[in-house]
Amino acid sequence: MKVAVIGCGTIANRQHIPAYMANPGSKIKYFCDIIPERAREAVEKYGCGIAITDYQVIANDPEVEAVSVCTPNNMHAPISIAMLKAGKNVLCEKPASVSFEKALEMQKAQHESGKVLNIGVVNRFNTAVNMIKEYIEEGKLGEVFHVYVSFRSHRNIPGLGGDFTTKAIAGGGALIDWGVHFLDIVMYCCGDPKPLTVSGETFCKLGLDMKGYVYKSMWAGPPNYDGVYDVDDSVTGIVRTEGPVITLHGAWAQNIFEDAMYIDFMGSKGGIRLRYGEDFTYYTAENNELVKVTPPVSAKKPFQEEIDAFLRCIKTGEKLPSHIDTNIITAKMMQAIYDSADAHREIILN
Repeated sequence: MKVAVIGCGTIANRQHIPAYMANPGSKIKYFCDIIPERAREAVEKYGCGIAITDYQVIANDPEVEAVSVCTPNNMHAPISIAMLKAGKNVLCEKPASVSFEKALEMQKAQHESGKVLNIGVVNRFNTAVNMIKEYIEEGKLGEVFHVYVSFRSHRNIPGLGGDFTTKAIAGGGALIDWGVHFLDIVMYCCGDPKPLTVSGETFCKLGLDMKGYVYKSMWAGPPNYDGVYDVDDSVTGIVRTEGPVITLHGAWAQNIFEDAMYIDFMGSKGGIRLRYGEDFTYYTAENNELVKVTPPVSAKKPFQEEIDAFLRCIKTGEKLPSHIDTNIITAKMMQAIYDSADAHREIILN
């Protein structure tokens, strides 16, 4: 299957491109990036494909069946929609777009085209996450009534003054960048329950004085002190759903030295702490004894699983858990958190 990668930055080079290269059923025909050097470097590095700067070349090539969209968030919707209208199947990196409204436009284009549109919520292909989903479905936790989500780091703002910290490009900060993964895990494991009410607050504090911001590293750096910083560097909120209540506390940057990247699933019979990107521990009581178990987790590569499943579903018609119809629920929930923070009141969802 001929594929194209649009956006040849970090996520493409670390994950999407190597996964396509490792899949014997795919061949990359185009590397596309508005920075010509990036596209050319990809061709040289991987020894295949054609370097281009205009994604319309891909849209007009009938040989290309599948496309990965790995651009900044503000281009997710226009490129994905253009590809769907051109008859291409799309895997778009998370978040779906900069807003729920744009995500709905993407969903509409998918429904009209009948082609695949999956969102890069890669944790739905994570072994530990799927084990937790099975535990919940098997009733090992009883009623899951509350889930606490923590995605907090000590002064870890990416690329200060760049795309990540510019709302017009990214759509938001810590919530839309990190929170999308954590909230999606909760929704997936709990059966994608309908959100009912949302209350949240976002804060833009630590990065405002860009030159005064002290950090150890900057993973999307270096800082651009002439750039923009107008996104949330921390967020808190509560979401009531038809299933569990979800509470969250996230921060790219906090004045607490320790990172806290985990999800706690609280049930009437047992509980689970998932250490993000790692393993999990199950807690319960059996035979009048408190039990603590950390099951072994196989070392599958989630991004490889995601790409393999994407290519497979194009052939089989299988609807993956990462389909836009499912991810739209998380997009709606995140938008409601931002809307609640702007209005300083609870949002009731239809």
